[in-house]
Amino acid sequence: MLTHTVVYPGTFDPITNGHVDLVERAAKLFERVVVAVATSEKKTPLFSLEARVELAQTALGHVSAVEVVPFNGLLIDFVRQYDSHCVLRGLRAVADFEYEFQLANMNRAMSPSFESVFLTPSAELSYISSSLVREIAALGGDVSRFVPTNVAEALRGTQS
Repeated sequence: MLTHTVVYPGTFDPITNGHVDLVERAAKLFERVVVAVATSEKKTPLFSLEARVELAQTALGHVSAVEVVPFNGLLIDFVRQYDSHCVLRGLRAVADFEYEFQLANMNRAMSPSFESVFLTPSAELSYISSSLVREIAALGGDVSRFVPTNVAEALRGTQS
């Protein structure tokens, strides 16, 4: 079963240059990339869902095949809503693989046609994570090399 749409789920709190890199590369492989910004009730996000969607929309505005939408609920149901059966997941390190492998198999157990596509970020971006960016920003550090300009500005606004 061919799919033209891939869904890239995550909290994107905040979206980083690593996320942007993966979306740009996925847009070369799929006709449409749906960036699904999760509500994330288990975590306590720095930015509201609406702010995270807006930050991602602005950061990805240069990629024509991208749609950024809020997301809540089971991923397999969300993916079906977009007439897809495929998700994009990023792997930065071996430590990510174990969790992603478990998640991929659980999703496939619930929906046998479900597929996960794994991409690694460019080497110069592989160490960037949203949690590290939040921590650096909270301590007053400069995160402008790790996130899009609009995100760096938003993070500076949280330091007041």
